[in-house]
Amino acid sequence: MTLQQLEYVIAVYRHKHFAKAADACNVTQPTLSSMVQKLEEELGLKIFERRKQPIVPTTQGMPVIEHAWHVLVQARRLKETVEEERNSLLGTFNIGILPTIAPYLIPRFFPQLMSEHPDMDVRITEMKTEELQKALMHGDIDAGIVAQLDTMSDFDVTSLFYEKFFAYVAKDDKLFDNQLIKTSDLAGEYLWLLDEGHCFRDQLVKFCELKAANRSKKAYSLGSIETFMRMVESGKGVTFIPELALSQLTPEQNRLVRPFALPVPTRHIVMITGKDFIRKTLRNTLVEHIQKAVPTEMLKLRVGMQAI
Repeated sequence: MTLQQLEYVIAVYRHKHFAKAADACNVTQPTLSSMVQKLEEELGLKIFERRKQPIVPTTQGMPVIEHAWHVLVQARRLKETVEEERNSLLGTFNIGILPTIAPYLIPRFFPQLMSEHPDMDVRITEMKTEELQKALMHGDIDAGIVAQLDTMSDFDVTSLFYEKFFAYVAKDDKLFDNQLIKTSDLAGEYLWLLDEGHCFRDQLVKFCELKAANRSKKAYSLGSIETFMRMVESGKGVTFIPELALSQLTPEQNRLVRPFALPVPTRHIVMITGKDFIRKTLRNTLVEHIQKAVPTEMLKLRVGMQAI
């Protein structure tokens, strides 16, 4: 029995498919299948029911999978403890990040990080908040970059920065002439909002009391902030953009930006890790590069801002 065999078992359980598990482990399907079969022969039981699609564990196989996961977690923690004692930045570090943060933050710090620390193996995956928290609990990622919520008491939270929301208003919209946007101005018609499950949407709907937006057939739900911006630029409606997006706008796009009246809705961007997280040297290095990459004034909650 080897750790590699246990990794293959967990991969099959997660992907519910031998070919997909092999791709995730960067091996051929025959190699993975053979290693799993050898483990089954050694244990004298079948771990997976291969005749069903998707692949599912057998009744006897489920306890094996649970024990395999715990063994792999302990093995990884052993390696992480050694690396932390050395103050090392080596090893793979997986980060989950919200899709509403990634396109505006990653280009600011990641190239510089890789330039200064070429031996670091940081891998970034975009995830919604709920998916990210589950991945962190299961050990699929090492850290998450998210907007802080009340549901994060099970994690260690490290502050990164505070980011204001702005309205992005079409020239033909009645709000275009407003210098400041009040929450009461948002009547719910032609508001371009993210799908349910995005905390970016949920925070703004709650703060702005967009009950009309939830009911209105004209409150369309789309997939990305960039899509909403194109809709507004085409001449219709209002959407919301985060503060870091402003630096990427052209002069023409900047004319569509409107700040909120006080108190300004603000999200607190944080890095979350497990309570038993070990690689603090690596985490601190990442936090340092991120905070250097954003404007200094964003590191603290400013006067007139309200974290939501």
